[in-house]
Amino acid sequence: MELSKKTVLEKANLACKNTLMETLNIEMVDFGKDYLTARMPVDSRVYQPDGVLHGGATAALAESVGSFATHVFVNTDNLFVRGIEITANHVKSVKNGYVYAKATFLHKGRTTQLLDIKVTDDDDNLISVCRLSTISLPKR
Repeated sequence: MELSKKTVLEKANLACKNTLMETLNIEMVDFGKDYLTARMPVDSRVYQPDGVLHGGATAALAESVGSFATHVFVNTDNLFVRGIEITANHVKSVKNGYVYAKATFLHKGRTTQLLDIKVTDDDDNLISVCRLSTISLPKR
């Protein structure tokens, strides 16, 4: 069954209620056959002490979009998904606007998945490159 963009984004954003994603104002904004994109506002709530985006907030954005991408692209009727490792290389700082995290699969296995997540700013400058490994396990 092919999911519509509208349905995926509505379900994703509804699932963010009362979670870290809501606290950080993370919103899923785009979906295609092989990607999911989320955005997060950059303001004082996600700053490190010197007034730029905190790397931990960036990692939270990346893990959120990557984990949800696995939920969308892997059959989760009988499986649950957990992140097992995330790496983040930060290459540029940002002080305001939005950052966008686009998750695409490098490997989509039955048990493990590997996602590439590029984080960019409003001007499409590369901010961070992240990798997320997820695992899909049977529901009990």
